[in-house]
Amino acid sequence: MNEQSPRVLFVDDEENILKAVTRLFLDEPVEVLTAASGEEGLGILKQDRGISVIVSDQRMPAMSGAEFLEKSRDIVPNAVRIVLTGYADVKAAVDAINRGGAYRYVGKPWSDEELVSIIHDAISRFALAEENRRLTEIVNRQNAELKQWNTQLETFVQQQTIEISKKNDELGKFNERLKGNFKNIIQALSGLLELRDKASISHSRTVAEMAIRAASDMVRSAGEIEQITIASLLHDIGKIGMSDILLAKNHADMSADEQAEYRLHAVRGQAAIDAIEDLRPEGLMIRHHHEAYNGTGYPDGLKGDKIPLGSRIIAVADLFDRTFTHSPVSQALKTAFRRINEESGKTLDPEICRALSGPLREKYSAAVAAAGSVEREILINDLLVGMVVTRDVVSGTGLLLLSKGTKLDSKNIQALKRYEQVDPRKSGVFITT
Repeated sequence: MNEQSPRVLFVDDEENILKAVTRLFLDEPVEVLTAASGEEGLGILKQDRGISVIVSDQRMPAMSGAEFLEKSRDIVPNAVRIVLTGYADVKAAVDAINRGGAYRYVGKPWSDEELVSIIHDAISRFALAEENRRLTEIVNRQNAELKQWNTQLETFVQQQTIEISKKNDELGKFNERLKGNFKNIIQALSGLLELRDKASISHSRTVAEMAIRAASDMVRSAGEIEQITIASLLHDIGKIGMSDILLAKNHADMSADEQAEYRLHAVRGQAAIDAIEDLRPEGLMIRHHHEAYNGTGYPDGLKGDKIPLGSRIIAVADLFDRTFTHSPVSQALKTAFRRINEESGKTLDPEICRALSGPLREKYSAAVAAAGSVEREILINDLLVGMVVTRDVVSGTGLLLLSKGTKLDSKNIQALKRYEQVDPRKSGVFITT
């Protein structure tokens, strides 16, 4: 018999019963021990305390099953006890259960199959109880160790909490820096685009400024406003691959082939930033900023609300700025508004046209006033908060730094001074006060 096999003790004063149960379990993974009396059974238990199950007959001379099971509890308290009894001795079986802590009783005569099942169930019950006791001991031991560690950990946790708080502050600052760098990269890309298309210098930034005004009134999500802002700054990024000749041409003067080539810039713009997963929503707005509200636009012929809101906002600001820029100063504002009114409900979303009417008038009226005022050129170091830039401010290599009409504050003055160290200008800054 394998050393690991569970051991079962059968106690009965009838030898034939002991032989019968021994034969019954010959093919079972169980080691059977037998005793012909309660006294003999107690002796076996004292020598072998690893017995899992004790099965005792109730009616035995000298010592009843109930008495034997009761005494066995002092020797092997964890063993599972079963009492065998005739159907007429149910009261005695209950006594064995109460006094001896018997798990259950089995009536005589029994079914061999049922008895085998009961013994295996008792063995499983014993094994489960032993495992629970083992785990409980482990838990109690670990609890004691944990209690010992707890005092030390409290001090350690306090120190770690202070350290984590410090790291979180550093991480927060780092994240803010990353966000700032990300915005600066977008601004730099926009600046490079305007450097490539000199006829559109400051155009993207002006469109973005107007888009922010419109989006702030029409969108609640700060994240969506930021997406629209980024898409506005990069809406013409697909033009980088165009030829200088095509960039310089007015759309009305282009041939059919040239117009087809020009129209590709919306899709190319989306493709240019599609590899950046976080910019894919902006890429979709760039793709559709030339769709028309009535469905006659490109590249996909979307109509009405099917066009992303950001694309519809960009379309209004884009058309207004281009019309204003290419019109005589004295008539620029009137001409641009007339064009917007003509296209409202056709190529442009009328709701956005209305939403942008006030911001456009405010922005471009200031530009007209600045153009008509007396300007003067001063050095960067002489700039003061509140001055208005009357001409686009570009770096020495032609990178747009500030758009005309910008009212100076301490932040952009410091930025100009910083750029002056990196990419100095050949002239001063034209301003009015």
